[in-house]
Amino acid sequence: MLMMTSLAQICNIPGTEVPFTLKEYKEALGKAYQRITLYICTAEDFFTSSQETNHESDSSDSEVIIRSPRSKEFNTADTLLWEPADGEPGTDSTAPEVPGTSSGTMETTCYSKYTELYAPIVIEDEDDSDRVECNHDIEEDEGMDKPSISEITANLALEIDHRAVSRFNICRSDIWNGAVRGFKRATFSEKKDILVKFSDNEGTLEEGIDTGGPKREFLSLLMKELKKRPIFDGPMESRYLVYNSTAILEDEYYLAGKMIAVSIVHGGPGPYFLSKNLISYISGQDSFKSSVGEITDEEIGKVLKEIQNAPSVQILQDLILQNSAMLQTAGCFRRVGSCEEKTRLVEEYLKWYIIHRNSTAIERFKAGLETLQFLTALKEHPTVLTPALCHTEVKLSAEQVENLFQPVLSPQGSNMRTQEDKARTYWADYLLDCEEDNSAVTLEEVLMFAAGVPCVPPAGMSPLPRLHFMSPSTSKFPMANTCANILKIPLLDSYTAFKANMDFGIKNSPGFGCF
Repeated sequence: MLMMTSLAQICNIPGTEVPFTLKEYKEALGKAYQRITLYICTAEDFFTSSQETNHESDSSDSEVIIRSPRSKEFNTADTLLWEPADGEPGTDSTAPEVPGTSSGTMETTCYSKYTELYAPIVIEDEDDSDRVECNHDIEEDEGMDKPSISEITANLALEIDHRAVSRFNICRSDIWNGAVRGFKRATFSEKKDILVKFSDNEGTLEEGIDTGGPKREFLSLLMKELKKRPIFDGPMESRYLVYNSTAILEDEYYLAGKMIAVSIVHGGPGPYFLSKNLISYISGQDSFKSSVGEITDEEIGKVLKEIQNAPSVQILQDLILQNSAMLQTAGCFRRVGSCEEKTRLVEEYLKWYIIHRNSTAIERFKAGLETLQFLTALKEHPTVLTPALCHTEVKLSAEQVENLFQPVLSPQGSNMRTQEDKARTYWADYLLDCEEDNSAVTLEEVLMFAAGVPCVPPAGMSPLPRLHFMSPSTSKFPMANTCANILKIPLLDSYTAFKANMDFGIKNSPGFGCF
């Protein structure tokens, strides 16, 4: 929703006597906004637009039109100079006309009022019935820098009250049921922070209380469990929603959407397995590019491949007749006149199979994604947020992980610094071995051990990860504080011993180590 307070000079927050500030305005509005845009136009257009707006529309629903000046009128004088209307503060009846304005007069008149021309424009995407449009020559976002995914999620996270918590008691061998109990608890609120306490295999509570690390690990494990739920179908790296009567009764589609939105906004990972066609449809995009390979039903897949590979019109027509019941169900049974129509026929069936037949499930899933305004942000910035939901071929690199963990070093020239420099080369080589599959551990497992997430989450890493060093007398194996994103590596004499101990420590960690 595009809201403009007025074309008049704004001194107080609308409807109050409180002096206008961005912070107070945001609190009065009661909603997060994506950005604030200031529009600048000529003085002539400003007063013309004011008169037309007051004449043609009422105060509750007005259309603001900002016209672009003709090139011959676009000059320094009519762009910068603004004179207050009669009766307004700062009016000077003796001020000279624009053509005769001296440089000194222009400076005091223009720049003293330059920032008072417009109130902020708050961009939202809520109810279209209250939309106030601002018409100009440039489409929204065109020519403007797109916000990063971390900026978007940080803005959505402003709604979270870190003074209150929703508690989750989780057993690693039963992540899903523990998560469902937590999300369905009457006291749960997505606007509260999340506190997670894990129990170990013997049923005792771990000593560490969540200040970030356990929450990230829980959300990471939850996204992994969600991928295997029967509400999804299709390839494991491109899953789409499928109707399941039991899941409908338990409202699992809504719950899945909420879990994804909460994970991303609260600093956890995205699912990274959803079908691009599903996300394109949910975010209001027009593209749909699917393949028969996404159909897991062998019989249906076989029929579609036969239609797709039909060498002649006669064979194509015979196949359509033989499978008329299947095609009628999807609403795409018809007589074809050319062999080229087979491609469109298959595309229509795939869209019905993946999207339209599952519309009830998709709508509940979308309702869950509306949590913390995530769906609104997805519709506004689909290209930025889609990578957090869908699979990508880009994997963690050794260089990325090495740069992520900044080393905390002893003073230059000290004996400890010499050992730390050697350990840093071991660490860099170890990451390369992980990247090249020459280790029992993957880079994702290294990051999971150190920070509680297998990848850099959309919201980024906070606090910034650090690499510490410890003598063999402290420990010969790696230790991690996922709450503070600190990884401690041992100072050992040989790379062989370093690698073996790193592998053992990471592989045998029950979840993450706290020190």
